[in-house]
Amino acid sequence: MYGYWYGYWNNTGSCQLVKFKKSDGDRNMILGHAFFVTPSDSVAIIAANAQEDIPYFRSGPKGLARSMPTSGALDRVAQKLNLPFFEVPTGWKFFGNLMDAGNLSICGEESFGTGSDHIREKDGIWAVLAWLSIIAYRNKDKKPGEKLVSVSDVVKEHWASYGRNFFSRYDYEECESEGANKMIDYLRDLVSKSKPGDKYDDFAYTDPVDGSVASKQGVRFVFSDGSRIIFRLSGTGSAGATVRMYIEQFEPDVSKHDMDAQTALKPLIDLALSLSKLKDFTGREKPTVIT
Repeated sequence: MYGYWYGYWNNTGSCQLVKFKKSDGDRNMILGHAFFVTPSDSVAIIAANAQEDIPYFRSGPKGLARSMPTSGALDRVAQKLNLPFFEVPTGWKFFGNLMDAGNLSICGEESFGTGSDHIREKDGIWAVLAWLSIIAYRNKDKKPGEKLVSVSDVVKEHWASYGRNFFSRYDYEECESEGANKMIDYLRDLVSKSKPGDKYDDFAYTDPVDGSVASKQGVRFVFSDGSRIIFRLSGTGSAGATVRMYIEQFEPDVSKHDMDAQTALKPLIDLALSLSKLKDFTGREKPTVIT
């Protein structure tokens, strides 16, 4: 996969790197020194720092949005900044409608897509420049020899202020379509029998701009502490289906923010696998990819 790297050297001799991948530059990956920033955290951090650190947003963002499977980190920024917030199905067209209506300035999805209303599409180069603007602003008053604020510093400061949304996605690629569809049908049956007060559903979205409705966008189990388990299918052709399982858990305790995500999420991952009977339906022991 083609890609480009941008970076700067700090005064400890370590290079802070940001990357956008793919030759068209529409997606991005933010990395610090031995530190990976999840796309969910990245868009939340850009939004939280936009007005102060990025001149384009001097008057403040109009609104924020994320795709449904993306973690709730952006929700917390919207709430604190008192900004309009939208949760949309996967697919950039939903962001586009909100931008055209003047309701949205910054948006993102967990699949490494981030954008703003400067263009009606995800823009990896813009995301990289947004991060470089944040880093530059944080270091503008540093004197020679002083330790520079790093990517990891910015992320950990954000977690300390907003809490950390531990997040992971499990992809089970090329599953037999029949078994994958039966699993989703089984989960839909479970949510249809949920009790009043349970936040279990098959996500549906009514576009506030044109009134169009998108249904069956992913089966969600949302628990009282804000933890979420989500299942979606991607592709059901002759090559089979990809089952995507999203796991999220909010952690306000700063002392736990440095935990590995897979460790922090293991109880919820085990619950998701048991709840869905994924192995029984698909025959898959392990995911193809974990992000």
